[in-house]
Amino acid sequence: MRWPIAALLLSLAAPALADAPLLTSHLRIHDPWVVAEAQSRTYWLFSRNDPAVTGDRRTGIMAYASGDLAHWQRPKLVFALPEDVWAKEGGWAPEVHRWKGRWYLFATFHNEAAALPSPGKRRLYRRATLLAVADRIDGPYSLIHKGEPPTPPGDMTLDGTLHVDAAGKPWMVYAHEWLQQGVGTIEALPLKDDLSPAGKPRMLFRADAADWVVGQRQPEGDTGYVTDGPEMLRTKDGALLMLWSSWGRHGYVQAQARSESGTLAGPWTQLGPLVEQDSGHGMMFRAFDGRLMLVLHRPFKRALAKFYEMRDAGDRLEVVREAVELDGEAYPTHGCPMEVRDAGC
Repeated sequence: MRWPIAALLLSLAAPALADAPLLTSHLRIHDPWVVAEAQSRTYWLFSRNDPAVTGDRRTGIMAYASGDLAHWQRPKLVFALPEDVWAKEGGWAPEVHRWKGRWYLFATFHNEAAALPSPGKRRLYRRATLLAVADRIDGPYSLIHKGEPPTPPGDMTLDGTLHVDAAGKPWMVYAHEWLQQGVGTIEALPLKDDLSPAGKPRMLFRADAADWVVGQRQPEGDTGYVTDGPEMLRTKDGALLMLWSSWGRHGYVQAQARSESGTLAGPWTQLGPLVEQDSGHGMMFRAFDGRLMLVLHRPFKRALAKFYEMRDAGDRLEVVREAVELDGEAYPTHGCPMEVRDAGC
């Protein structure tokens, strides 16, 4: 009798289709982050709060829940930015990581009134990834370190992610803004176990290290080279890869890089685009059926969450197919659905 009872408990824990009226194609998502939470067999999709969807006008982070990646419950606000911290706007690039038995939220906020020194015509202001913690994956999350980010207060940064090295030490890998430097960089900051800074940032690579990156001409007369959305992962052969994004010839690009030393120290080899056609800021997760999945947003404006089945090739990631059955995509980036050959895909 144990198996029927276990199956019943799982069916009660995961969102039922009747309770999940939203389809993937309904979700307007930038910088998607998915956690496949094994205990409840629920997929949690985190994004910046949209008051039109949650009914809550506070700046923060919302989360959708699904049992199958195709049908989603209406989202709930899992983190609201307190009014008494330096940051006032944002909620970009939320990530949720398990660390030391608790759930930690990483999300980027800013304050345009908190000006930073600028060497040129461009106005700079404070922007950084804040950290919050909760005992449940769906929150509520509370800021740690009194809302102060781990990165230096004079650095304009975003898109922080947690990386735990082979020795079990935590790091925050993030993008140092092109707005401040002209050429954006990917940097890494060593952390203590409480996720406070344990040293100085280290530069991993510059945006212009990749030959596919195209600089964006700016109103101030200069050209900016963007770094966005780093995420770290180990392959089956132990290679250390990084997903990251920038602008290419045909819009936003999801790319990958590989550390030749197997550590953050690099050197980093740019492996080129994974997905193009205005697609990017992706992350990897393992579905409950064992498939390795990539989720990203496409297109850059009015973006949707797009899912891809992936292959771990040992020294890099490869796209197997775009999961068009989840979002009904008529113009996929990889192949045409239903043998349609005249759709321009």
